[in-house]
Amino acid sequence: MSALEAVRARQSWSRVEDSAPTREELLTFVAAAGRVADHSSLRPWRLIELRGADREVLGAAIAKAQGDKSPSTKPLRAPLLIAVVASYRKSDKVPHWEQEAVASGVAHTLSLLLDEAGWGVIWRTGHYTRTKPVAKAHGLDKNEELLGWLYVGRKPAGRKPGRRKAVDARKLVTRMPKKKAKKK
Repeated sequence: MSALEAVRARQSWSRVEDSAPTREELLTFVAAAGRVADHSSLRPWRLIELRGADREVLGAAIAKAQGDKSPSTKPLRAPLLIAVVASYRKSDKVPHWEQEAVASGVAHTLSLLLDEAGWGVIWRTGHYTRTKPVAKAHGLDKNEELLGWLYVGRKPAGRKPGRRKAVDARKLVTRMPKKKAKKK
């Protein structure tokens, strides 16, 4: 499958089965995803692998962030969650927004690689992603922000992904405005 075909075929899978890539498989995908454009090669990102009971710890942290008594079951929707962390580096040349874009690029590329390999993936966020209890559960440093999680599992047999609207590139790709002639 070409890169173009893989990108065109990508879908978000909100429901997945209870199997996930091994750590070694994941590391192979991450090494490839880490090749995204990265001004000054700062690598301003890291990923946190959550499996098994890690997901329950996250559920408790989400509950604490939301003021709920019962742990959230959201992290149990997939056997593997990959926390996407922007890990900002000091740089006079590369602003925080650009570093966050690199972390997002790694996450999106990783989701494409996982999807192409047959895994169902969805990038989930929530208002609690940048709360203290959730940051603490992930062991984030002061220079880091959680951007969300990739939920990963086996694509359900016999299920087709949802329908997606076509992208009308003609409406989204424009040219620079023409310079207006000065009036005399």
